[in-house]
Amino acid sequence: MGIHTIKMPDIGEGIAEVELVAWHVKVGDLISEDQILADVMTDKATVEIPSPVAGKVLALGGAVGQVMAVGSAVIDIEVEGAGTPVAKAVAAAPVSATKAVAQTAAPEPVPAEAAQTKSAPPPALRKTAAAAATVHARTSGEKPIASPAVRRRAWDLGIELQFVAGTGMAGRITQQDLDTYAARAGQASSAGTTDQRYAQRTAEDVIPVIGLRRKIAQKMQEAKRRIPHFTYVEEIDVTELEALRTRLNTKHAKERGRLTLLPFLVRAVVLAVREFPQVNARYDDDAAVVTRYEAVHLGMATQTEGGLMVPVMRHAETRDLWGCAAELLRLSEAARSGKATREELTGSTITITSLGALGGIVSTPVINHPEVAIVGVNRMVERPMIRNGAVVARLMMNLSSSFDHRVVDGMHGAEFVQLLRGYLECPATLFVE
Repeated sequence: MGIHTIKMPDIGEGIAEVELVAWHVKVGDLISEDQILADVMTDKATVEIPSPVAGKVLALGGAVGQVMAVGSAVIDIEVEGAGTPVAKAVAAAPVSATKAVAQTAAPEPVPAEAAQTKSAPPPALRKTAAAAATVHARTSGEKPIASPAVRRRAWDLGIELQFVAGTGMAGRITQQDLDTYAARAGQASSAGTTDQRYAQRTAEDVIPVIGLRRKIAQKMQEAKRRIPHFTYVEEIDVTELEALRTRLNTKHAKERGRLTLLPFLVRAVVLAVREFPQVNARYDDDAAVVTRYEAVHLGMATQTEGGLMVPVMRHAETRDLWGCAAELLRLSEAARSGKATREELTGSTITITSLGALGGIVSTPVINHPEVAIVGVNRMVERPMIRNGAVVARLMMNLSSSFDHRVVDGMHGAEFVQLLRGYLECPATLFVE
């Protein structure tokens, strides 16, 4: 028998390190060739690490949440024959970024062999399967382990999780454990004791920031650290635009699909950047080079269960309203279902972000680095406005847009938004070139 060591593959694109976000095997498992061993995350996409050999897992080379360098040992496998002391190249298959988040919600136990790493995993991730018992005896100061649903129900019941015995894996508190505790507490308080709803609450929920959540945090921090933002807000009268959208949907929705506001905004952006090319650009501040683009590769900030993602509509300048609507729908569904590819999540030149009905009055959107502009859509509301000396009801919406002040002057940013306003308030001009 020999030992085959698999090392972290070179995923390409100059990536020197990746984050380990999920294990699919544990020490002692018998694995087959091509079986997926682990998921690692690069910038926004996740790749799967398959096994080139069959054998038995001897040791895992890292803990979930650990950042590992390319070429470092991932896993040791006992194989027939002499084995190999040098890792062979392992093909890495891309998967969605959101998949990793779902898998890390309940991480695989990390064995003792994995503890000898550069950065130790959080305590909650160091528990092993052997730690699970029928009833877990929690030591003083040890945090209770429970799912968000269990914690919410405990809050509603007024139960302090610190005093609930957990019977799940590694002492995890289950719904049944809550039922058992509540029944005992009910018996004890039958003579009339303090209402549990007003008991002191001292639990603390420690959540490791790993996977996609960590990448989002890093990207937001990098954007705010490197980009001097300025935000410009303008109100838009979208009464005529909404009337046009309603008429188009009434006539064409069945055969072409329904239109939202966003395809019209995409069209306005495509036209406006022709006059203000400096906002459809990316700034490499390390090289001090601004690259302006004729093509409009439009990023669409999309909220998913795993966090914020920005799928990219390629060549928005070539699409009509219904083409934009169909592509926006496809990209948002791909992002939310976890099927968006790396190519669909990179390469944007300007971004639109919208919170829909939660858009509020004003927002201060964060620029998608290394872009230099982002257009934010706020909530649409009907308000009384003065038109020709009379008070009339108009449908109003604010645009909150942020710009990189190193590349876009304040006047040019304001003029760009005013041009968007002109297109949206007189939607017929969207179709005149």
